Amino acid sequence: MKALILAADGFEDLTLFLPWYRLREEGVEVTVACPFLHAITGTHGYAVEPDAAIHEVNPAEYDLLLIPDGPAVERLRQREEAVDVTRTSFESGKVAAIGHGAQLRLQCMRERDDALHEFDPVLVGDGGREAQQVRRECARCDERLAPQRPRLDVALVARVVAKREKDRKRQSDQR
Repeated sequence: MKALILAADGFEDLTLFLPWYRLREEGVEVTVACPFLHAITGTHGYAVEPDAAIHEVNPAEYDLLLIPDGPAVERLRQREEAVDVTRTSFESGKVAAIGHGAQLRLQCMRERDDALHEFDPVLVGDGGREAQQVRRECARCDERLAPQRPRLDVALVARVVAKREKDRKRQSDQR
């Protein structure tokens, strides 16, 4: 299994590092991609060297796209190559977004469903009233796309992905 993490300067450290290490523990090949091939820094000062630039990534090669929380998501949302990667993964149902990462998913959903054009992706990640409206609207459009609660979902995303990988290994061993 291969996972892709989209990040930029200003990512929320915990929501990148916890899933990254948890996935690696489960044997998942993890690639961190950012707009440029230079070290990026999280909101708490931790740096990450990316494995690839976003424009070099082929989303079809990955089983999961993970978008961490933090102000970096707004920077990614403004980059067409990041939106393209998210859109391709989104259409395949392979996107996990934590907190503000839902902004990129919502960007793709807005292209697909006119009812979501009234929602501003910047405000969705804050968990306020608009985020609650978007959750209801997302559930109407596609239940798996509802924005997630950032602090609780970091471990949940890592656990779910790790369980999927174990199930896939078990199925391939039985064949």
